[in-house]
Amino acid sequence: MYTNKKLRIMKNLLKFTFAFLLFGTMFLATSCDDDESVAEPKSIVEIAVANPDFTTLVAALTKADLVSVLQGDGPFTVFAPTNAAFAALLSDLGATSLDDLSKEALTPILLNHVISGEFRSTDLSSGYVPSVSNSGPNNENLDLYIVVDGGVKINSDINVTTPDILASNGVIHVVDKVILPTDVVDIAVDNSNFTSLVGALGSADGDLVSVLKGDGPFTIFAPINSAFEDIASVVEGLNSEQLAGVLTYHVVSGNVLSSDLTNGMTVTTLNGTFTVNISGSSVTLTDASGATVNVVATDVQGTNGVIHVIDKVLLK
Repeated sequence: MYTNKKLRIMKNLLKFTFAFLLFGTMFLATSCDDDESVAEPKSIVEIAVANPDFTTLVAALTKADLVSVLQGDGPFTVFAPTNAAFAALLSDLGATSLDDLSKEALTPILLNHVISGEFRSTDLSSGYVPSVSNSGPNNENLDLYIVVDGGVKINSDINVTTPDILASNGVIHVVDKVILPTDVVDIAVDNSNFTSLVGALGSADGDLVSVLKGDGPFTIFAPINSAFEDIASVVEGLNSEQLAGVLTYHVVSGNVLSSDLTNGMTVTTLNGTFTVNISGSSVTLTDASGATVNVVATDVQGTNGVIHVIDKVLLK
């Protein structure tokens, strides 16, 4: 039997144990609440405002009235240029500050840094993705060229220096240059699969590079490098005027999207016609020589036109 003294000790021990457990439960609950509060991510705009490397970006977004857009639910993927990136751009443009750029000039540039959806660096793969900048012909969204090879590049020469800054409404990737909207020539220059095409454009009569950097719009059926390699002996025998004739056979007036093409359609280029053949998801072209050419990618949108990628050079 327990003595009164032993009973008192047991009661006190039980009281202490209960108080300890109660305090521990309250402490854990408070700690969890604190952790949740600390872990709660900020919005894209809040992160940019808090980072001294993004003061110019924030000022540009404010001037272009785009702050409220990036405060929305999203999600958004933002390639965020640093202050140094903006300083380099202003220097290239001969501008002293953002005051020299209008809202109308800034808006398409800034929107060209944003993709709809949340894409972390591990979600990105090499290829074209549409930005939310709808400054193409007929308000089409411009494409960004992503290259993933041990890191992430945009449009060949812009590096992601810090990836995956997570926000409540998306993700930020820091970049070292401002991503300017690209025209059809820029698109070709930025993609290493078009080096032969770019070289041919530079060698052809009539300064085709300057022509294709004009207002347009143009639709380019762009052969990849292997297409030119297949006819290397033919190309070597062409003078600059003949080469221009071959290249203009790949250019159509207007911003012709793949959805505008129909089976059996005759397409009129700047130098002849070819026929479109559509069977399910397969699209081929029949050129004037009777050869079949595969369309391997479509609707790469630039500011002054659109590019469709083909695997052979069209010949007459």
